[in-house]
Parts: sequence; structure tokens; C-alpha cells
Amino acid sequence: MSSARLGTMGGGATLPTVTALLSLGLCWDLWGHIQAGVLPKSSIWADPGPTVTKGSPVTIWCQGSQWADVYRLYKRDASRLWETKTPQDSSNMVGFFFKHSSSDTAGLYQCAYRRGTRWSEWSHPLPLAVTGMYREPSLSARPGSLVLWGENLTLQCHSEASFDRFALTKDKGLITPLRLEGQRSPDFPLGRVNHSHGGSYRCYGGHYHSYTWSAPSAPLDILITGMYKKPSLSAHPGASVPWGGNVTLQCSSETWSDTFLLSREGSLSPPQHLRLQDTAAPFQANFTLSPVTSANNGTYRCYSSLSTSPYLLSQPSDPLELLISGSSEDRLPPTAESGPQTGLKSYLNVLIGVSVAFILLLLLLLFLLIRHQRQDRCMKLVAATSVPKDRGQQKRCCRERHRAGGQQTAGQSGCRT
Repeated sequence: MSSARLGTMGGGATLPTVTALLSLGLCWDLWGHIQAGVLPKSSIWADPGPTVTKGSPVTIWCQGSQWADVYRLYKRDASRLWETKTPQDSSNMVGFFFKHSSSDTAGLYQCAYRRGTRWSEWSHPLPLAVTGMYREPSLSARPGSLVLWGENLTLQCHSEASFDRFALTKDKGLITPLRLEGQRSPDFPLGRVNHSHGGSYRCYGGHYHSYTWSAPSAPLDILITGMYKKPSLSAHPGASVPWGGNVTLQCSSETWSDTFLLSREGSLSPPQHLRLQDTAAPFQANFTLSPVTSANNGTYRCYSSLSTSPYLLSQPSDPLELLISGSSEDRLPPTAESGPQTGLKSYLNVLIGVSVAFILLLLLLLFLLIRHQRQDRCMKLVAATSVPKDRGQQKRCCRERHRAGGQQTAGQSGCRT
């Protein structure tokens, strides 16, 4: 019988009854606070958000009763009153402004308001984190940033600094950070990926009992493949290209696509992106490699995507093996020796040859100068006296002149026996 009555009360009668009960409960709860002399708790939040960059401004808002006389902001971890403010124009909220965020700004905040002689309950705690206080870590993905739908993915945050904990965020902090304690290079296992895992990730390093964090790592884009039908990949003029030549890799899709990506197997660089300006058929993009070197050797695959969902890609195209033939030496003119090293060697050889020739010439000039000086001394000696006092000296002079001239006789040279 009673259940039948409840059945007939369903519909129009049930909703007003529940609403009345909820209203009665809320009124009773408020009346209980008034009777106890305690006002309902205030609300607290941070603008632009609970995580701010070092040096940037932030405002902590506290909202309470419209008839509140004063608001107080407490920093709980500092165990002290931070600031007191009076609302303006009967507003039911006040803002506590910090012009430059720093390590002193980071912490756990609560606020309360007073009306007359009664104070409200404390608000819920607001953790305010400040990033950029330490050097950024690095973020990597295993098996890679291109992940097939359903594969397991692990992100690793690594730092040389002695951080006690790490946090991982996705798409500018739109998800709650994950924390791993006491690991120098922690792994963040994301499990089997689906479309929700695609996005841009960053990681931070921090310390225990602190609301300060490092600067964010460089963004790591996780791309989920296998969402659409695979495109085709071809090489023009062909997959075998001479060293220094040009090749165009063309990625074509049968379905509507406006973004194409090209990746090389084993490359640590992110895939190349091309966005189509003209979205009319055919849907294809040309990736030009010029000039090619041995570094372009490898297996290539391409993907198609939509700009509205940039982290969701098609299945990979069939692999294309690109072979670069020849080497840099094959492109040089046919000379016996060429290149920077050969040119330097030739220059050194010329320099040594010139130096040796200069030294030999200098020695020859020195020899001629000494010979000329000795001949002049003998001539002066003969001219100074017809009968030299020192006949031994005269004989030595004559012998030197005889060896030097060879053709003059003793009489012609002025020498006497």
C-alpha cells in the first residue's frame, strides 16, 4: 500500500518534496551556524590559476557574505596573518593581489570573513604553486612520441638536480599533476593509450614540503596514430638518389585531410609537419629533401591528420626506403688532391720551400760578403807599401789572391817572391 502511494506521488509531487527537504536542510544548517555564532565558510580561488610562473602576477579571491565587514587571508604553512581587506561597495568578495610571484608567494592559503563580531569558518585550503624556481628537467617517451592506439606508453622525467618529487602536466595543466616521490628519473606509465592521451606534456621537479617547482620541461607532443585510414607515400624522381641531389616525398590521402606528417625511423627529431592551404582534392603534401646526404638514408612513413584534432593521426603509410648513393667525395672535381686538408698541406709545402730557398740565398750572400772583405784587405795592404815589412803576411795575401783570381801572375798582382 505504502509503495503504491509512493508510486502515485512520483512525478510532479516528488520533486517539490525533495526541493523542500533540501531547502529545509540548508536553512537548518545555516540556522545552526547562526546559533553557534559561526558564519558559513568562504570560498577561495586564484586567478589566473593555482599554478603561476615566477615573476608573474596573481590574485587570490575570497568570497563570503554580502554583508561582511572584513576579510582575512592566512598563509597556513607560515602560521601567520597575511593580509586584511575591507570589501568595496558592499561586494561579497575581495582580491588579494601579488604583483610578482616568488618563493615567498608560494604556499597554502585560507581565508575567512567577519560580520559584526562573528567570524566565518575557514575556507578550504588553496595550494598556490610557483614554477620557474629551478632549472628545467627533460621529458622523453618510450617507445616514442608517435604511439599506435592501444600501445603502452611511458613518459620519463629526468633531471641532474636532486629533486624529491616530479609532476607531469598535459595541455597547460588541464589535468591534475601526477607526483612520484624520491626518484631521480621517474617513470610515468600511462598504460594503453587512446585518443584522450594525445596532447602536449611537460614535467616539473620540486622538493618535499615546498610549493615551489622548477621551470617546465620542453613540451613533448604525444601523437596517437591509427585513427584514420592510412595514406600512401612515394618518392619522386625515385627512392634511389645520388648524394647532393633532390628528392620529393609525396604523402597522399584518399580521405579529407589538411595536415600531413613525415617521420624517419630511428630519428630523434619530431616529425615534419605540412598544413595544406588549399583543402580541395587531391589531398596530398610534398616534403622536399634538398640537398640529400647520407643522413637522409632510412625508412620513412607519413601520416594524415585534421587541424581540428592535431594529436590524432591516421595509420602509418607503408614504409618507404630512401637510399642515398655515392658520397661527398664523388661530387668533387677529379683532381689529384683537393679539399681543405689537401689545400693546407700544399700551402705548408710551399711555405717550407720558400723558407729553405731564402736561407740558402742568405748563406750565399754572407759568403760573398766575407770573400769581398778579405780581398779588399789584401789590396789595401799591397798598395800601402811597395816592400812590405811583413813578407809572411804578403805571401799569405798573394796565395789568397792566387786562389781567388787564378789567372793573374805574381807580378801582375803586385806580389813578390
